[in-house]
Amino acid sequence: MQTPDILSGEQVILCKIKNQDLDTWWSLIHNDEHPEWKKWDAPYYPLRRVNLDKFKEQMSNLINQGYDRKYLIKVENEIIGMVTYYWEHESSQWLEIGIVIYLPEFWNGGYGTEALKVWIGHLFKTFPIPRIGFTTWSGNSRMLTVGKKLGMVEEARIRKCRLYNGKYYDSIKMGLLREEWEAQQQS
Repeated sequence: MQTPDILSGEQVILCKIKNQDLDTWWSLIHNDEHPEWKKWDAPYYPLRRVNLDKFKEQMSNLINQGYDRKYLIKVENEIIGMVTYYWEHESSQWLEIGIVIYLPEFWNGGYGTEALKVWIGHLFKTFPIPRIGFTTWSGNSRMLTVGKKLGMVEEARIRKCRLYNGKYYDSIKMGLLREEWEAQQQS
């Protein structure tokens, strides 16, 4: 299935990854020894560092294959983040999403909420899925707030299973059914 190169919102656009984006995208991920964004994006997993040449080779191969599971988030043509989807279990149409806003100056401005709203709309149009969800941790209050703004509900909480900086946090699954999404779009 052919997917669009650009998905537009009011503040953000979601763009298929292009080769000319790779240097900037890599630097947003890897430039800092301890990037601020990683403190919120599953910080209990170490950041897997990849050198620029290897990153460009891997991503160029995916781009040439028509890769559409990740889109870059741009504001005024500046890359600020990325959205993604993956199949938890494709044969039962269990799809999960993720988002990263790399630049702290774009946190708390509605950019992530809008990006996910556009992404969710695209995914519900593209796939015959009954539900979309994501997993986060109880230390990421911004992600939990975004989920609630999008009409998601907490579907599961695994208590004290994420250890970060000597403290245990809960793992939380949020989800949204197609019929809930469609009802929101009509109101």
